[in-house]
Amino acid sequence: MLYLAEKFKTPDFWYPADLQRRARVNEYLSWQHTAIRMHGSRVFWLRLLIPKIMGVEVPQDTLDAALEDLNGSLKLIEEKFLGDGPFIAGDHISLADLVAIVEVMQPVGSSLDVFEGRPKLSAWRDRVQATVGKELFDDAHRAILGAREGVAQMDDGKMQFFKSKILRLFM
Repeated sequence: MLYLAEKFKTPDFWYPADLQRRARVNEYLSWQHTAIRMHGSRVFWLRLLIPKIMGVEVPQDTLDAALEDLNGSLKLIEEKFLGDGPFIAGDHISLADLVAIVEVMQPVGSSLDVFEGRPKLSAWRDRVQATVGKELFDDAHRAILGAREGVAQMDDGKMQFFKSKILRLFM
């Protein structure tokens, strides 16, 4: 994304030339892959995919630990990255916000409302949606928000291939 922003001279707000705002984008992008991405994905798998593929319910303590990690990452997004600003890098949307919203929406695909009780996070989501446009926002999240229906239609017999891989990753 950073390469594309530079190569195609995208509008400055996506990857700001201002060093402080650019550092903020870079800081978020460096943090997110070992925090919100990992925790959001884990919750998605534990709540939705593992029960379907493995045919078992995930132990409650495993799910509770994953939710605790996710909540910690969401709190950091609210307090550290958003703070009192409308977007991660300040007054304008950036690549950091696009990456963040995708990661935050992943657990929503498992029917976990991560925005409930988080007015700051909800308001940020609404600003991101308004900035990119509701139609594009909805289109970008259509697959993850339709994951429950997709998983329900999965052929159980074809899922056997994934069981050993999932056991190593999650159990």
